[in-house]
Amino acid sequence: MPKSGVDAQRDIVYGDAGADTSLDVFTPSGTTEPLTTVVWIHGGAWISGDKRDVDPYLQIIASHGYTTVGLNYTISPETTYPTALKQLNTALGFLVEHAAEYNIDPQRIVLAGDSAGAQYTSQLAALVTNPAYAKRVGVTPTLTSEQLRAVILNCGIYDVRGIPDAPGIGGWGFRIALWSYLGEKDWSKTAAGRDMSTIEDVTGDFPTTWISGGNDDPLTAGQSKPMAAKLQALGVDVTSVFYPADENPPLQHEYQFHLKDAAARSALDSTIAFLGTLSAP
Repeated sequence: MPKSGVDAQRDIVYGDAGADTSLDVFTPSGTTEPLTTVVWIHGGAWISGDKRDVDPYLQIIASHGYTTVGLNYTISPETTYPTALKQLNTALGFLVEHAAEYNIDPQRIVLAGDSAGAQYTSQLAALVTNPAYAKRVGVTPTLTSEQLRAVILNCGIYDVRGIPDAPGIGGWGFRIALWSYLGEKDWSKTAAGRDMSTIEDVTGDFPTTWISGGNDDPLTAGQSKPMAAKLQALGVDVTSVFYPADENPPLQHEYQFHLKDAAARSALDSTIAFLGTLSAP
């Protein structure tokens, strides 16, 4: 059931892979006008997850006056890179084409994601804002840079070159996941592995960005903080939400969804405030 005051349209098929290429749309009840639209790509290390995982979070955001969309895509090992990237790009084109049906303002699209979904988000945004990168990857973006107003990046990976040396069980897990996703055991030396490292391909035209990671997330120091610093150095407007090393309780990977914790609620408030800055024409 959708959150009170929010209408849901579920399992809308946008592509040719059935449920894998489907999406959910949430809007404030009774909405008839186009709204700033947050399009969210779920995480799951490229090999798991579903749009349903983020539905509750999207309903909360929608209740603040936004249209929100959760996207499915084909996970690995059922397919390998770049199938899902192309599917997600197709989904964005579908949303623009059908904007009037779903209370979407096609000139106010915000891409968002968590974990692997944040990697996809950064890659799609790089495709939109860096034509040389789009040509190299071989994907023609279905959004324009004028339509893509901002990105929201939670606990993501932006430099997969660092994953081969990542410590602990988390590093091992990401190495196995990337083997599955890219289809090669020695994936770090592939062109696809290079293309996934979006930190090397962002430019000063990258959209205004909200980015966060928990103090106990192994990706924060090596991924989220360097990405935030790179974007700031390029002159991109960045809102970063990071925490001191002694933050207690420790904030682990995907901390933002644990809304029983004060830090997660604060991050949500910050996200809503960030979206509010995009509302003016």
